[in-house]
Amino acid sequence: MAWSERLTSDSSFPIAGSQPESRLFSWPTRVYWEDTDAGGLVYHAQYLAFLERARTEWVRALGYGQDGLRRDHGLLFVVAGMQIGFLKPARLDDALEVTVELRRCRRASLIFAQSVLRGPDRLISAEVRVAAVDAQHQRPCAIPPELYAQLLARQVPGDGA
Repeated sequence: MAWSERLTSDSSFPIAGSQPESRLFSWPTRVYWEDTDAGGLVYHAQYLAFLERARTEWVRALGYGQDGLRRDHGLLFVVAGMQIGFLKPARLDDALEVTVELRRCRRASLIFAQSVLRGPDRLISAEVRVAAVDAQHQRPCAIPPELYAQLLARQVPGDGA
């Protein structure tokens, strides 16, 4: 799927593969000079930025930009925890795919499975726990009902709420 095909104006998801029922979201990125360390490999902390950008685009594909969630709903999504496995290195100019899959949706939290792929090779595997917080008070809060319903529909079956 071409980059331009991934940027749609409706709320459909850019997804990996050709099956529309897939709940796997995939976002392309490339490794730039600023992403690498002195050895020419992606610096470990940069993978967190790749994962964050993919989750942000996943939420945007639902029709909710991060700024709109804050402004219109008083809601922020913040990372509450993460487990990450560094399996293989990425290098300067590599074309990567960063995947997002919602594994668990609760009223005030989400758990995502994410990967960074280079072709068929999995470079990073991560589980990311995200909390919904009130933007003004920085305290946990419920996800707005309309968004919550959309999130539940995107949850991977069998991983329960």
